[in-house]
Amino acid sequence: MQPFKSLCVIGLGYIGLPTAAVFAKSGLQVTGVDVSEKAVKSINTGKAHIVEVDLDGLLQGVVANGSLKAQTVPAEADAFIIAVPTPFKEDHVPDLSYVEAATRSIAPFIREGNLIVLESTIPPGATDKMVAWLEEERPDLKDAGGVGRAYFAAHCPERVLPGRVLIELVQNDRIIGGITDECAERARTLYEIFVNGDCYLTNARTAEMAKLSENAFRDVNIAFANELSVIADKLSIDVWQLIELSNKHPRVNILQPGPGVGGHCIAVDPWFIVDAVPNEARLIRTAREVNDYKPQVVIDKVKKAVCRFKNPTVAFMGLAFKADIDDLRSSPALDITVQLANELECSMLAVEPNISELPANLKNTQIKLTETFEAVEQADILVLLVDHKAFKRIPSSKRAEKIIIDTRGIWG
Repeated sequence: MQPFKSLCVIGLGYIGLPTAAVFAKSGLQVTGVDVSEKAVKSINTGKAHIVEVDLDGLLQGVVANGSLKAQTVPAEADAFIIAVPTPFKEDHVPDLSYVEAATRSIAPFIREGNLIVLESTIPPGATDKMVAWLEEERPDLKDAGGVGRAYFAAHCPERVLPGRVLIELVQNDRIIGGITDECAERARTLYEIFVNGDCYLTNARTAEMAKLSENAFRDVNIAFANELSVIADKLSIDVWQLIELSNKHPRVNILQPGPGVGGHCIAVDPWFIVDAVPNEARLIRTAREVNDYKPQVVIDKVKKAVCRFKNPTVAFMGLAFKADIDDLRSSPALDITVQLANELECSMLAVEPNISELPANLKNTQIKLTETFEAVEQADILVLLVDHKAFKRIPSSKRAEKIIIDTRGIWG
């Protein structure tokens, strides 16, 4: 018999909302919780407040049939999933305040036998902290046997790619780390409701480190590509051709460089490892520093190009952290645009097809949000920061006689 009939998901962002919707489609009665009243109102009308392929259609169905509802406070359920942000503070120290607040918010609603899963990407040991916060609020649960007996707790990190979230939630394998073996088994029962991939069981700390390791691996490899692009510039070599030729070797697969690394995972998670073991994580720290420095390389290129004109128009093509999404979190494209919007004294345009208004940190600048072809027509300098499909379709004739700074290598 299916032990889970109801679910409460805390945090309805880029991971929490799709997860809640997929569980609702699979037959659970799902309550989604978010601190944003605007997001809650939008969700309850069947409209996602984020951009993700096919999410609106799924959301409309599960809201209409009553299997998913959103609200600003938790509710009782058989299982709880916490999917809230985990940014870092100054000096790249992990900020677990959102996880702590979410844990304390659900504490009054926990019943014996419930499962609590932390999906947020977290530093090693954070799931243990979640248990400690919960038992601080609910000492009766500890007195009844604590985690593994009175209730169950696990960490199951998300492993999805923006733009493919609904596909990868179902198809990808999952790593489930329990505080105890029984906790892991209970969590596997929950995820097997919709996951077609395999669910691999381990302890919570290993699961926490697995997600960080996956993203640190990507970060190190991107850092190699980004550093190679800087070296190639110094040596007057076309880095895109260099990488293409190098990758002809059967055991070489160099990634593509860019203006930096963004998003809520790769640009953040490696710092959690560095914070936990600063003396040992030397390569991981260096990779982060290389990728964090890359935006400055682009900024210097733009400033040099601007100096060639008396009063040029500069168009920044793309603000999101990757192609064909609206997610601006930790976006190097946005950081580059914000810094130059505050430092340059010329006409500036921003093009981001996936948003309808400028983000707050650009609203008080001279920059204007502009449509793609209008910006291309007006600009003297085109700074390609994101490889959106719309930008790939711009004919080369439209870009002729303009200075091109292509950080993605799509305009050859």
